[in-house]
Amino acid sequence: MGKPLNQQRRGKGSPSFTAPSHLYNVDSAFKEYDAADRNGMMRGEVISFIDNPANSALLMAVKDENGKFMFLIAPEGIAIGDEIQLGRKAEVGLGNILPLAEIPDGTPIYNIELVPGDGGKMVKTAGSTAYLVSHLGSKVYVSLPSKSVKILNDNCRAEIGVISLGGRLDKPIFKAGTMHHMVSSTARRWPHVRGVAMSAYDHPFGGKQHHPGRSTICARNAPPGRKVGLLAAGSVGRGGRK
Repeated sequence: MGKPLNQQRRGKGSPSFTAPSHLYNVDSAFKEYDAADRNGMMRGEVISFIDNPANSALLMAVKDENGKFMFLIAPEGIAIGDEIQLGRKAEVGLGNILPLAEIPDGTPIYNIELVPGDGGKMVKTAGSTAYLVSHLGSKVYVSLPSKSVKILNDNCRAEIGVISLGGRLDKPIFKAGTMHHMVSSTARRWPHVRGVAMSAYDHPFGGKQHHPGRSTICARNAPPGRKVGLLAAGSVGRGGRK
C-alpha cells in the first residue's frame, strides 16, 4: 500500500506543516490610513530593533507623536534615535512612509501596499527592494525584485530604502541541521525531494531504475494520488505549445 504524497500530507494539515505563529512577537504593518496620510505628516522615533521569527529582516519599534508604537521593517542604514516621518507631506528619506504619488521616479521602496490602507503586503524580505518606475495619472508603475512591473493606485503607501540584513544568505550553511532550524520558523517545504528519487510506493514517478518511465504530464481531473508533474500541459520540450 502506497503512502500519501507530500502535498497530500501538507494539504491535510498538521503541526509539522504549520508555522509556529505562537512564537511570533509582533505584526509589522503601517498605522491605519488617516488624515496625516491624506494631507499632513506625523513624526516618530526609532526606539529599538526586534528580531522577529516571522520576518527575515529586523523590525524597528517606532514611537509616534501620540505615544503609540508601530512595528515596521527596518531599512539598511537606520539607527536607534533616528526620526521617521509618515504622511503625504513627509520627506523622501530613509525609512519614511509616503503615498506612491509623492515618491519620485527611480526611488527604492519596500513594504508596498496593494490596496490603500492594507498595511503593506509586497517586498518584505531581507535585502530586497523595488523601484518606482513612473507615474501615469492616478496609477503608478513599480518594478518588483522579480523584474515584473505592477500597476498600483497612487494612494498606496510604501517605505523608502532597502530592507536590512541583505547579506544574511552569504554565509554558507554547511549542515542540514542548520537549514532545518532556519526553515522551522516559517514551515517552508524543505527538504524538497525529487519524485523520481523515491520508491514506487512513495510517488507515482518513483521506482525508475534508470529506464524510461511514464510521462510527467498529468490530467487536470486526475485524483489526488496522481496529480503530480506537468498539470494539463499541452506539450513539453523546446517546441512548446503549438
